[in-house]
Amino acid sequence: MIRTLKNTYHLGKAALALSFNRHPSKDLIVIGVTGTDGKTTTASLIYHILQNAGAKVALITTLGAKIGDKTFDTGFHTTTPSPFALQKYMRKAKEENCKYLVLEVTSHALSQNRVFGVPFSIGVITNITHEHLDYHKTYEEYVKAKTKLLNNSKVLILNLDDDSFKFISHFLKKSDKPLITYSIKNSLADITSQMFDFTSNLLGDFNTMNILAGIAVAKSLGLEDVAIKKAIESFEAPLGRQEVVFNKEFKVIIDFAHTPNSFSQVLPQIKKQTKERLIHVFGSAGKRDILKRKLMGQQSSRFADVIILAPEDPRGEDVSKINEQIAQGFDKKFSLANLENTKKELIFFSVPDRKEAIDLAINMAKAGDTVVVTGKGHELSINYGKGEFPWSEHQVVQEALNKRGLA
Repeated sequence: MIRTLKNTYHLGKAALALSFNRHPSKDLIVIGVTGTDGKTTTASLIYHILQNAGAKVALITTLGAKIGDKTFDTGFHTTTPSPFALQKYMRKAKEENCKYLVLEVTSHALSQNRVFGVPFSIGVITNITHEHLDYHKTYEEYVKAKTKLLNNSKVLILNLDDDSFKFISHFLKKSDKPLITYSIKNSLADITSQMFDFTSNLLGDFNTMNILAGIAVAKSLGLEDVAIKKAIESFEAPLGRQEVVFNKEFKVIIDFAHTPNSFSQVLPQIKKQTKERLIHVFGSAGKRDILKRKLMGQQSSRFADVIILAPEDPRGEDVSKINEQIAQGFDKKFSLANLENTKKELIFFSVPDRKEAIDLAINMAKAGDTVVVTGKGHELSINYGKGEFPWSEHQVVQEALNKRGLA
């Protein structure tokens, strides 16, 4: 009841923002991208393909808004801005004579009517896995929230390989909208890597799926295959997505992965490229989906040799308790260690300060090891429970390297 009232309030706010800004999105071809993982990479790739094809295009993602030759900070931990901010950016895109707008859309934004009145020409769902159940309560409700994007889109693009497809198909049974599917496994899909050969700097099957989603969008917009392939070849992963920030005696990678599914996709790819130990630094956000914590621990322990549990926006929740819940998913071969006991093969640490956790990982790294720090990626703030404080994963990693004389 309370949530319904809140969403009604958000709806009114969105309607007011729409009217105040004179419905700018009606003059744009808006491409919406949602999903648990891969939203930012997919949206950024679509933007890159269109831009390389000579189109005037704007982009709004977790990383901010790109309109014309300007980049705008959309705020801390923000993917889809509030209605007034969103409509303002759309108005700017219209004023810059943009033809296209690529918009990363969250389930929260859809549920809260933040994108009310936006006529999506294309709606993309990358995948729907275990996340945000603190808010949506059940997986089915989470799927329903995501499908709101499809209900408001003219053309639908879906991942045939994702488990969510059967649920989404159920919700869309009565729909007669054009549906484009993509897959790396199923030859019945409309777009596959076998039928559309390309070269990319991005690694892993999960990125191949992101690329196929981008191809599906580009082809639905009528772009030529040659232009699409050329853009894919030059595309670089967005900030904080499998970003190698140090690669000498050992390797250090920063990634935004913060779900069980993203761990299951990112970590095995990194493990393949690691000669010695994979050292994984991560945590789980406080006052958010508790049920995913054990699953994150389970996935990390499948691939990591050393795990260092650290805060990831605990928001006042006891970090040690969060870490305990994550550790419940570890393989039983893992044992809790301290600085004096690091000789066992499979060990984990629980560190209450994220900077100290990263310092520990960098200090213990040896030749051939890979340190992967996940959960914060590009974000520039951290919340320990008393508001947002400045934070840069990149800066903290660099400072740790400097201490070792490895700048």
